[in-house]
Amino acid sequence: MRPEPLILAFDTSAAHCAAALLSGDRVLETRAEDMAKGQAERLFPMLEEMLARHGAGWRDLAAIGVGIGPGNFTGVRISVAAARGLALSLGVPALGVSRLEALAHGLPRPVVAAEDARRGEVYCQGFGPDTAPALAALDAAPAARAFVGSAAEALAARHGGAALAPAMPLAEAIARIAAARRSTPGPRPAPLYLRAADAAPPADPAPVIVP
Repeated sequence: MRPEPLILAFDTSAAHCAAALLSGDRVLETRAEDMAKGQAERLFPMLEEMLARHGAGWRDLAAIGVGIGPGNFTGVRISVAAARGLALSLGVPALGVSRLEALAHGLPRPVVAAEDARRGEVYCQGFGPDTAPALAALDAAPAARAFVGSAAEALAARHGGAALAPAMPLAEAIARIAAARRSTPGPRPAPLYLRAADAAPPADPAPVIVP
């Protein structure tokens, strides 16, 4: 048995496949690979490679941390499904962490985490005091003295605040938050969707079934 709990965290909520391995308070490794597609095929090989490099296996894990979005619909589903499957098979807790909370982790408060949601909108959440995550027009995003995330510079310029870099890689933040919540895991991870899916229903009429 390992002397410190081993936490594996991963995220595919954007055009990347990211992972981190945490032993107690010590980061063993973080990794992020840019990819617009193919996360489903790459995720498990990446995780297995990371564990093997540190002499660990799936059964050594004490908990799973997973990014639940907001972000790419398919990417979020890939990670959440993987985390829930691993938790069930290994008998360990899976803890969902929002991308916005992970971005703000380790930064001085108050801070607003804001990610570009395109179409002139942002995914945003204020921390300290906390507010709920929301999808907002760029003009309607909350004002603050500090911002973090891909929309930070745009909001900082608009409100006269500062654009901060994240305190740590995204997957590491997810791992650290998951480690802190391991004793009280709560419900199973579920995707955090702040916008309806872009996919439209098929335009063709439904087929006629002939008896």
